Amino acid sequence: MLFKENILSWYETHKRILPFRDIQNPYYTWLSEIMLQQTQVDTVIPYFEKWIKTFPTLNDVALASQHDVLKQWEGLGYYSRCRNFHKAAHIVMNEHDGIIPSNYDKFLSLPGVGPYTAAAVMSIAFNKPIPTIDGNIRRVTSRILGRKKMRQNAQARIKNYLQIEIDPLRPGDFNQALMDLGSSICTPTKPKCNQCPVNEICIALGSGNPESYPEKMKKKKSPHYNVAAGLIWDRDKFFIQKRSEKSLLGGLWEFPGGKVEKGESLKMALKREIFEECKIKPTIHRKVGVVKHVFSHFSIEMNLFHCSINGEKPKTDLPSQWIKPNEIAQYPFPAANHKLFKILDQDGWNI
Repeated sequence: MLFKENILSWYETHKRILPFRDIQNPYYTWLSEIMLQQTQVDTVIPYFEKWIKTFPTLNDVALASQHDVLKQWEGLGYYSRCRNFHKAAHIVMNEHDGIIPSNYDKFLSLPGVGPYTAAAVMSIAFNKPIPTIDGNIRRVTSRILGRKKMRQNAQARIKNYLQIEIDPLRPGDFNQALMDLGSSICTPTKPKCNQCPVNEICIALGSGNPESYPEKMKKKKSPHYNVAAGLIWDRDKFFIQKRSEKSLLGGLWEFPGGKVEKGESLKMALKREIFEECKIKPTIHRKVGVVKHVFSHFSIEMNLFHCSINGEKPKTDLPSQWIKPNEIAQYPFPAANHKLFKILDQDGWNI
């Protein structure tokens, strides 16, 4: 059975129509691969389309401020991807004459580019025969080869197999075909093996239990944190500060506050956090509400309180602003903040 021929034939009929496919634009391909990291395709499509309307070229990205690119990325999550893409755009403009490197090692050296992204862009945009290995492709190949445990030798076997099988004339299509096969046919549960173009050579299917390939990793229980935050008012404006670029959600704006320590009440934690961050002792008024938000490795329950200050002014090393509610759209905020904005819009912004 001809593996690559069957895969490519299936792809020609069943491939997903996506706005960043079948285009001769390395910038679009690179951007889409960055956006697709740990994010579903259906989620990415509207963000991709909005982004390229605002930044039609990589030079437009480089010329934009970090504030503006983060605002366009707002809601997509994993914001370090955006910050790194912005830095990489500057490097391409300044060090590569505005031309995205077609050399694997040079492209890999750019901020935010790992082996998978480099392989995907090289194969799709530059027709280099370099296999990509993401979760979907690893699952498809492990089932074909009958490799259940993903030890180092199994990973090497998968890589070698794909390097041999990749079509040198259509490497991008080959990689994307395997991605699509893994997302639509060779799924983690209830795979549609009768629709698979390479089911005749699949060792996992022959075992009678393809779902058991590869062996699933046990997930650790994610920690959960209570967070207290303050909506600090001074007349008709409230205080926001910008998160450090080195922190989670770096570059986004937020209310001051933080995690509730053991033995603390919400209000005790909020007073402590605001004093640590802003060197002020606010008066805490009524509670706005509470929202839950899940990150990749932990979850939070965020409690927001109306606060006021008596002539004091926050003193912080972070960039900060006093803004009105109608100015929210000018700043990129984390998703949890937007959930709280909805509560405020419904119940009113007044203390």
